[in-house]
Amino acid sequence: MVKKELDRLCIDTIRMLAVDAVECARSGHPGMPMGAAPMAYVLWTEFQRHNPKDPHWLNRDRFVLSAGHGSMLLYALLHLTGYDLPLDEIKKFRQWGSQTPGHPEYGSTPGVETTTGPLGQGFGNGVGMAIAEAHLAACFNEDGFPLIDHHTYGIISDGDLMEGISHEAASLAGHLGLGKLIYLWDDNQITIDGSLNLCSTEHIQNRFSAYQWQVIPYVDGTDVDAIREAIKQARDCKDRPSLICVRTTIGHGSPNKAGTAASHGAPLGAEEVSLTKKVQGWNTDTQFFIPPDVPTAMDCSESGRNYQKQWESMRSAYQKRYPAKFSELKSIRRRTLPDGWEDLLSDLELDRPMATRGASGIALDTLLTTIPGLIGGSADLTGSNKTKGCDQGVLSADDFSGTYIYYGVREHAMAAISNGLALYGGLRPYCATFLVFSDYLRPSLRLSALMKIPVIYIFTHDSIGTGEDGPTHQGIEQIMSLRAIPNIVVFRPADANETRYAWREAILREDGPTVLILTRQSVPPVTGSVDQVALGGYIVSHQSGDNPEVVLIGTGSELQYCVGAASVLESEGISTRVVSIPSWELFAMQSPEYINKIIPSSAPVRIAVEAAVSLGWERYANYTVCIDRFGASAPGNVLFEQFGFTSEHVAEVARDALSSA
Repeated sequence: MVKKELDRLCIDTIRMLAVDAVECARSGHPGMPMGAAPMAYVLWTEFQRHNPKDPHWLNRDRFVLSAGHGSMLLYALLHLTGYDLPLDEIKKFRQWGSQTPGHPEYGSTPGVETTTGPLGQGFGNGVGMAIAEAHLAACFNEDGFPLIDHHTYGIISDGDLMEGISHEAASLAGHLGLGKLIYLWDDNQITIDGSLNLCSTEHIQNRFSAYQWQVIPYVDGTDVDAIREAIKQARDCKDRPSLICVRTTIGHGSPNKAGTAASHGAPLGAEEVSLTKKVQGWNTDTQFFIPPDVPTAMDCSESGRNYQKQWESMRSAYQKRYPAKFSELKSIRRRTLPDGWEDLLSDLELDRPMATRGASGIALDTLLTTIPGLIGGSADLTGSNKTKGCDQGVLSADDFSGTYIYYGVREHAMAAISNGLALYGGLRPYCATFLVFSDYLRPSLRLSALMKIPVIYIFTHDSIGTGEDGPTHQGIEQIMSLRAIPNIVVFRPADANETRYAWREAILREDGPTVLILTRQSVPPVTGSVDQVALGGYIVSHQSGDNPEVVLIGTGSELQYCVGAASVLESEGISTRVVSIPSWELFAMQSPEYINKIIPSSAPVRIAVEAAVSLGWERYANYTVCIDRFGASAPGNVLFEQFGFTSEHVAEVARDALSSA
């Protein structure tokens, strides 16, 4: 068969698999795969270095389908190029328990590098993957041994480029000169609502040129040769990321729905499917038909094995010549923790008043000298978040070997990039901002949780203790809202001691993100041991045996007021217990017996004390000293007093509650 004919047959197979899967599921997005199939086919079969039989090969090219609604494009590619994704799974598209969910999900399907669907997220993830490649290459490559040497590719949509996160991530990618990052823009000019002109007339090419990207404009999305040349041009650019502007037609081949929003997010319908197949010269009688020449033409297993075999030969030679560096890279890849690292945290002298953000900075500085692969930064709040180690090098376009990233005021991109760093494999990313601005990055944090990847989030300035900056900068509802996200472990340590052990748990955690919520203001030492913090909740002090009249439950800076109130109440003959719950999630993992032992349901008065909303505390308390309004602008100590966060007021609430119990 002539090459051009075979190319068209393969491209049409991708299209029709998408059409049939969406039609069979009675839901989905057929239009994007139909339009983007040619560029995806050329990329995957001619340029992308990957081994379908080993989807986790270190030096593979990464591919991100940021336009995750076009998931059937990716599933068709995976099946046809040789990944372990049987046709039966494609037939179960969007069904319970299948490997082909409606949007690609990391961990569900071999070859899927990240969970996408919320537009713009994949764009940011790809930037993170490209940073990871550049960083590890700078750290480990030697002359003649390009151990880490690959590209990160992505297909992005009009919608991705409208989302604010893409602006943030593109700006940083251009600033860093990520020359191995190549995005193909599926420029089909259609949104769900209709023509792109309804909402956007900006000049994308000029925008990306301003971001210091190489822009390759006006590529015909049906011209395989033009796509091929554009990708070659992008690969030749070493000092800038590349945007290939591919003009496509959504729903290509559909006689009545091509080029319209009708083909975006709904099945074509049986009649239109039949017409489309007829126009394309396709077998109209069989769903999921794959012509016999296509699997052979598209299977990348043999070429992938050859790529990997050549690389493994080089790796073996590298290991012999640079055994120490190879061992270090191996430790990073496996997230191996060195012997004695926990002792370094335990040995820190933190038994004094200090802000928990300060204690976090000390702990992090210690960990940076010990833990391989720890990399991160702050969204323009380095000094406030205490996130840069004393001797930590800066990652820049001139030197990618550094482990500190100046993200600028780009919270959302920072979190998505951190996800990309974690997904790359081995690296331990952390990122930071003020607690109130966790709202700016929440979609990416949610995806950290959904993918169960170990990103560490540092949120400082955690309450009205932020003070004079006022309610715009004072987190009130954020703490409880973060606790509501599945798969996250949230820590709000009460003092420096709990903070270092919160860091211990964050480093140990492999199956999801950890959030550290930290104070701006100094707090006194109050609390316990590593084992107690690891349980999520424990008794700080009590003089009442197993039957307290009052249980005071505190977190963060407010625990000190519980301790002070307990002293007052005990002096009045009221048996009182103080409980710290640095982590709701870890506490909830304990047995019901343990939880009831710490907070006995028989205690008539159980008071939660937290400078945040009271919602949720009914789980453990029947009274609260909380804040169910926004804060105010004043010195932090004044605000705590005005809002009732004093030992005297907590004691008063306990007395009143007892009198009415």
